Amino acid sequence: MTRATIKEALLEVSRLWLHKAAAGEMSIETVDLYIQVSERFHRYADAHHISRMDDVTRDLTETFISAPGRDRRNNITLVPGNSTRRQRRSAIASLFAHARALDMTRAAPLLDSPPIKRDPRNSGAGLTRRDIENLQFHAERGMPATRHAALLALLLAGLNSAETAAATTTDLDLPAAEVSTAGGTRTHPRTCPLNEWGVYVLGLRAARLERTGHGPHRLVTSTKSSRYGAQASVGAGFNDIARNAGLATRKRKVEPRDITRYVARQVLHQTGQLSEVARRLGLSSLDAAAGLAGLAWQNGEASP
Repeated sequence: MTRATIKEALLEVSRLWLHKAAAGEMSIETVDLYIQVSERFHRYADAHHISRMDDVTRDLTETFISAPGRDRRNNITLVPGNSTRRQRRSAIASLFAHARALDMTRAAPLLDSPPIKRDPRNSGAGLTRRDIENLQFHAERGMPATRHAALLALLLAGLNSAETAAATTTDLDLPAAEVSTAGGTRTHPRTCPLNEWGVYVLGLRAARLERTGHGPHRLVTSTKSSRYGAQASVGAGFNDIARNAGLATRKRKVEPRDITRYVARQVLHQTGQLSEVARRLGLSSLDAAAGLAGLAWQNGEASP
């Protein structure tokens, strides 16, 4: 096919992305993101009176990548961050690469476009027990009508942000103080223990949700959200907790992964077994478990 429209290419490439996700070659979260970005690009190109893939230029794509947008609270962001620009660039590059493979275009508007600089990698906030107690205190504000306490409890059990986003009332076994997860693209299904505080706040949250109608109910996200949107919502919710607790500031970033690091360190301290850290977090790689636990894998010493 030649002279394909952007809409035609997007439909065919979306099917290909979904096929790759089903085969385990892409995460469904990435597919959701790529489709959302590509749909916005389609509307952007249409506003510039461009409908064909072959007519898309480097200038158009770079202008789209750097265009103002909206954050998770729907506030206008005039200058998107590097991470947002990289996501847009990655999605458009994949759209055109797969469209070329399907013989729907010959255009490669990002072929000579320079890569977008990555921000320095966050080494982690190194949360302490006192920090966790502070987060718990501030997460309880407004519960069980608010989701914050339930969100934090799931993260402290060892679920990552995607698993937390997908957790439902039927995943809870409160008498056994456990929560089950189906896992994700990089994590295995497992059952994780809940601490006393987690049982308490999740019990209140689940009871309130059950009163709204027949379940199962997602504990902390909307069923109308896409997988990517729900995971992003967990990050935004945790950021609210960390900011209210005074832990997240302009100079210090705190994110859900810092809770995962804290859980990894605690499990390693309690059991002395890196394999138990991997099991609790659903990981198949001991190297990944060691990294999260702050363990110097070569010499077996925990980093400070």
